[in-house]
Amino acid sequence: MEFCEQAKSIVAKAEEKLKKQFEEVDEIAFVNQARVLDAFRNNNLGQRHFAPTNGYGYDDIGRDTLCKVFAELFGTESAIVSPLIVSGTHALSLTLFSLLGSGDKMVAVTGSPYDTLQTVINGKNIGSLKDLGVNYEQVELKNGDFDWENIKKTVDNDTKLVFVGRSRGYEWRDALTIEQISKVAKFVKTINPNTIVMCDNCYGEFIDKLEPTAVGVDVTAGSMIKNIGGGIAPTGGYVCGRADLIEKIAYRLTAPSIGMEVGSYAYGYKDFYQGLFLAPHVVAQAVKTSLLFGQVFSDAGYSTMPNPSDRCNDIIRSIKFDTEEELVAFVRSIQEASPIDSNVVPYAWDMPGYEDKVIMAAGTFVGGASIELSADSPIKEPYIAYVQGGLTYEHGKIAVLYCLDKILKMKKRL
Repeated sequence: MEFCEQAKSIVAKAEEKLKKQFEEVDEIAFVNQARVLDAFRNNNLGQRHFAPTNGYGYDDIGRDTLCKVFAELFGTESAIVSPLIVSGTHALSLTLFSLLGSGDKMVAVTGSPYDTLQTVINGKNIGSLKDLGVNYEQVELKNGDFDWENIKKTVDNDTKLVFVGRSRGYEWRDALTIEQISKVAKFVKTINPNTIVMCDNCYGEFIDKLEPTAVGVDVTAGSMIKNIGGGIAPTGGYVCGRADLIEKIAYRLTAPSIGMEVGSYAYGYKDFYQGLFLAPHVVAQAVKTSLLFGQVFSDAGYSTMPNPSDRCNDIIRSIKFDTEEELVAFVRSIQEASPIDSNVVPYAWDMPGYEDKVIMAAGTFVGGASIELSADSPIKEPYIAYVQGGLTYEHGKIAVLYCLDKILKMKKRL
C-alpha cells in the first residue's frame, strides 16, 4: 500500500496528539482485564467448560458457567449467555417481550431507539409490542443529555419499563457516559421505584470500568459479535440483570416449562470464553482506532463525533462528509483495507429493519461483527459514515491511511 505524503503526515501528527488519550484507554483495559480474570478464576474455569453438548444440553457446565461469569462481570444476580440469541436486536427484543405485556407502558428516555428496534416496538401486524398492546412513549434527549423535566412528566406509576440506549444509532450525538446512565437510572427510581430500567448496551461493553448494571440499571443486553465477544465469539447474545427478570427472559428464550435448563451447543464454548478474555484488549484497540479516525479526519477538515479531544463512550466514530460520493468512497475504502473480501465493492441496499438504503463495509472474519473494523451509513443527508471496531490498532492505522489517501486524492481530482 502506497500512501501520499500528506496522508502520512496528518496521521503521524494525530498520533502525537492522542498519546494521553491512548494512555487512558490502556488504563481502562487493564482494570477490565483484571475483572475478567477474576471472574474466570472465581468460577474455576477449566478445559471441561469448553466441551460441546448436544440434544437437550441438560447440565451443560460450559453454558451454565459462562452465564455465571457474565453475572459476576456485570455485578448482577443472574445472566443468560447463549448462541441461541442471534444478534443484539434479538437480545433486546427477547428482553422487551419477556418483561412487557398487554396494557403495559414503556418509555424510551434517549429518543428513538436504533432502527432495527423501531419495528420491534411499533411495527404493524407483525407481532410487535404495539400489536401486543404495549403502550409506548419516548422522550428526546436535550443537547446531548436527558430531558429531566419531560422524563418526570412522562414516567409515572403506570410505567412498567424505561429504556435507555447507550449508543447513538444513526444520530449526530455522542454516546452516553456511564455517569449519565447511573444518573437517569436513579432518577427514574425516585419517580417509580418499581419501574424496570433497561439498557441497550450494544457497542458499550468495556468502554468504561463499570457496566450499566453496576450503576443502577436492572437489566442490560447486547451481542457477542460486538465488543464483549472479542472478535472470537462466532455468534450469540447476552442478557444480565436481576434474577426475577432473567428467569422470565429464560422462559421466553425457550419455554416456561424449561427456561435455561436446556440449550446445547455442538461446537463447544471455547471461543466464547477466549473471546471474552481478549475483549478488554480488543475493545481498547477499537477505541484507539476510533480516536485516530476522529483526530485524522478532523485535522483533514471534516466534522467528527465525538470531538477529537473527547473520550469515547462507545466504539463508534461518526464522520460527516460533504457529498454522497465522498461517503461512498470512504465506506468502500474500509472494505478495500479489510483482510476478508477486500475485492468486494459495497453498494447501498434495502437492509432489513432500516428505513433508508444502507451501504456497509464489513470485511470480517465473523460475518457482520461490529468489533471488527467495519463501516456503514444510510444514504441520506447529512452524509455521515459510522465506522467502528478494529481488532488491532495496527490494522486501524492502515485503514485510516488508506481512507484518507483515497479521500485526499479524490478531492484533488474534483
